[in-house]
Amino acid sequence: MIGGSGHVGARAARALRRLHPDLPIAIAGRDARRAAAVAAEVGGPTTATTADVGRGDLGLERGASFSAVVTLVKDEASNAVKRAQADGVPHIAFSDFVSEIGPLVAHHVARPTRAPILLLGHTLGGAATLAALHLAQDLRSVDAIAIGCVVDADDRGGPASQADFERNEQIGQAALVLQDGRWTWARGDAATRRFADAEGVEQVGHALPLMDVVSLAAATDALSIRVDMAARDASTRGAGHATDLVVEVSGRLDDGTAARLRYDIVDADSYARLSAYGAAIATERLLGLEGGPPVGPGLYHPESLIDPARAVARLEELGARVRRTRS
Repeated sequence: MIGGSGHVGARAARALRRLHPDLPIAIAGRDARRAAAVAAEVGGPTTATTADVGRGDLGLERGASFSAVVTLVKDEASNAVKRAQADGVPHIAFSDFVSEIGPLVAHHVARPTRAPILLLGHTLGGAATLAALHLAQDLRSVDAIAIGCVVDADDRGGPASQADFERNEQIGQAALVLQDGRWTWARGDAATRRFADAEGVEQVGHALPLMDVVSLAAATDALSIRVDMAARDASTRGAGHATDLVVEVSGRLDDGTAARLRYDIVDADSYARLSAYGAAIATERLLGLEGGPPVGPGLYHPESLIDPARAVARLEELGARVRRTRS
């Protein structure tokens, strides 16, 4: 797990250990002492090693081998995916916005039979997309999908997460949304949306350039899809952090009745933990530890590998609170 000692990585490692007590996990990062501390906390057959995605050999010891490469930081030089393909093992790319997947796609096209590559630059590690598809299964047709993530205003994640958003700001990236059947890059007023959080409080969200929109457009017949993130005043939630994931799917039931189905998925921690749950669920699936045999070479989104119902159940098992409503 490259970046396994970071905010998301450490939580993902702990989630994997809960799900699979005997799974060997290597916590890799540039800070050896921090990696060792996380490895000791995770427990079980967990080791620590140094790694740096800026190096061609990732800074790993010669001869080191792994069953999967989970990259929880931005792999700007594509060294992690190259290593996974060279070893023929699964690779998870966690930190790519929808506009940044070109290098990964090209590596797959060049070596399509070497390794499975999972694009996981989705809201909260794919949790939102899978929850949306679970709702969509109950509809005859889907008209619109709206995803809202609410975090505390002081929840800035770890250094890797901050770097992702700073990179997005530097390039002036607009958010890709599907609106009335047409793809558009939302800016200005079009990039904001008001929605109610899990407690019914109205929040103002801003559209994000995440992978959910393309996944859901390919998987459903929805004409409008977007992802927004809102920051709430942390003082309104008392001590500690809380993260709300709001997933709304609108369409028609089998009898033709219009319906809007909604999931409120709430976790009493920073948004890093729900993201970590998504990463853990994806990792166990790639390795064939849950939900089917090990995944063969290919280029994947989470919905092409993970059963939506199983993913929602896994989130609850890990401690998230899930509420489903219909209007």
